[in-house]
Amino acid sequence: MTPHEPRTYRTRMAREGLVAFRVVVQQTDLLILAVRDLSPLARQTAVQERSRLESYIAAHPDFLSTLTPWPEDPFAPPVVREMVAAARVAGVGPMAAVAGALAERVGRALLAASPEVIVENGGDVFLALTRPATVALYAGASPLSRRVGLRIAAEDTPLGVCTSSGTVGHSLSFGRADAACVVAPTAALADALATALANRVRAPGDIDPALAWLADIPGTVGAVVVVGKALGAWGRVELVPL
Repeated sequence: MTPHEPRTYRTRMAREGLVAFRVVVQQTDLLILAVRDLSPLARQTAVQERSRLESYIAAHPDFLSTLTPWPEDPFAPPVVREMVAAARVAGVGPMAAVAGALAERVGRALLAASPEVIVENGGDVFLALTRPATVALYAGASPLSRRVGLRIAAEDTPLGVCTSSGTVGHSLSFGRADAACVVAPTAALADALATALANRVRAPGDIDPALAWLADIPGTVGAVVVVGKALGAWGRVELVPL
């Protein structure tokens, strides 16, 4: 979990028929789109999920810092089990899935009150759609940043679209990708896989081998990697110019 930082890309987040509202609970900073302002329910859910996660970390301090998969724990709260499962698939520490997991836990809670829900948490997005949407790819100083979008079909949702970067933000990455974006059935899995994918990319020549690694992981929908002027994509992703 990282401190708040300016998120200028949010000025471009809009969707006809949906209302945008922000919910901040400690380090969790969510921008949410739904049919109406559901801030009270979103805040309540975020507080509950963070409390469960924080209680688990208090009892298991290494959970917060480990960079390797965490053992399965059937007694852990659901949000922790989701993070553990996603991180195990990706081969990373469980906190690599925290932003996506929290976004999805909040998003799914809101679906009872809104047929469409989009929750963005630091570049990690949970989407439940009734019509197609385009997610812009933010890649820092790359000339491709905000010039390419991923078109998401409504019938493919709910799903997660999560991005990791070695050049943008404060998240830990062992690579130098400007953006490693993964589309997966859950936001926790997309978040963990985006971290693992970004870790594998330090130069344009690493893009294809990294995407080949991702292609071997069952259930992954697709991915896009940007390094400077180079872009690579794999899977069931539709790229559109912006």
